[in-house]
Amino acid sequence: MNKFNRDIVNQTICIDGETYSKENINDLKSDDEALNSFYSSIKSFLNEWWKEDETILVHTSGSTGKPKSMFAEKTAMMTSAKNTLYFLNLHKGDTALLCMPMDYIAGKMMVVRALVGGLNLICRVPTGHPLKDLNEKVTFASVIPLQIFNSLSNDSEKIKLMNIREVIVGGGAIDAKVEKELCGMPNNIWSTYGMTETLSHVAMRKLTGSNRSYWYRPLDGIKVSLTTESTLIIDAPEICHNRLITNDIAEVNCLGEFKIVGRHDNIINSGGIKIQIEEVENRLSDMLSFPFMITGKENEKFGSIIVLLAQCEEESRDEIEEICINVLPQYWRPKEIIFIDKLPMTGSGKPDRAAAKCIAKKK
Repeated sequence: MNKFNRDIVNQTICIDGETYSKENINDLKSDDEALNSFYSSIKSFLNEWWKEDETILVHTSGSTGKPKSMFAEKTAMMTSAKNTLYFLNLHKGDTALLCMPMDYIAGKMMVVRALVGGLNLICRVPTGHPLKDLNEKVTFASVIPLQIFNSLSNDSEKIKLMNIREVIVGGGAIDAKVEKELCGMPNNIWSTYGMTETLSHVAMRKLTGSNRSYWYRPLDGIKVSLTTESTLIIDAPEICHNRLITNDIAEVNCLGEFKIVGRHDNIINSGGIKIQIEEVENRLSDMLSFPFMITGKENEKFGSIIVLLAQCEEESRDEIEEICINVLPQYWRPKEIIFIDKLPMTGSGKPDRAAAKCIAKKK
């Protein structure tokens, strides 16, 4: 066994105040059935982590297509964890809330950060309301936009959110109304940018305080640039061996910071006019009071047309059409509105763009 493998095998982790190692991790149990099931997923990951293999299997979320599998290097995962710990000024003994599923990179990296940084991992079964039964003082938490939205909608949970020193939000875009409400919070809340291939986030932007920003600041060792099509290039040699060319259309400023305009594969060419799905959604987000998504559908006349998926009753059709006329350029307006019971989402809480296209096609 080489030194690297020996160091991994000898790591310990603090979970809910108790210290565990490779030898006693299976002692992690709870009388609560749901929590015990979550503990089982954590144990499964740690048992794989503590093996002598230098890589570990991870899965993409499948937000734009089928989920994919890849092997991540444990050294790269630890480097990513150290970058986050340094950026957020986290230290041994700080508490970290794990309320993300262990199926995806976000949950796995919270565990790795606890391993590397000596954090006490406070575990809550992943739900839409992770702060509901939280009584412990938490230094650091990682959540998805839905969990932030729900926490803001409940006075007790909102206070608990404000008392977490560092909160990172990932897994999807943050609604403009939610971001506006967050800006006055007294703690540090960050929007993150990253993907499974970058082993969680590689950049953050501040959502709270006087130094909040629309620009993402890359973490240490990360450089960004643009392709000729304005899609983002990520150079992160200690995390990804190869330069990563993304599908995200972006702008980069003179400080090396960037902001995302939308995804290249979320462009709809309708009658020769290129329309960015995210820009349409941003225009409508302040006006529509129900969950919705914009997608595209093939059309004989225009090539493609804009379709709006609305999670509401069909009685709202006239209101939606009037709002679209008032706030959208004519060529951005949906040609079809489809009313559905629930918007398609991936297991990690992101909009399922591929499923949305299928719904539009079938209807």
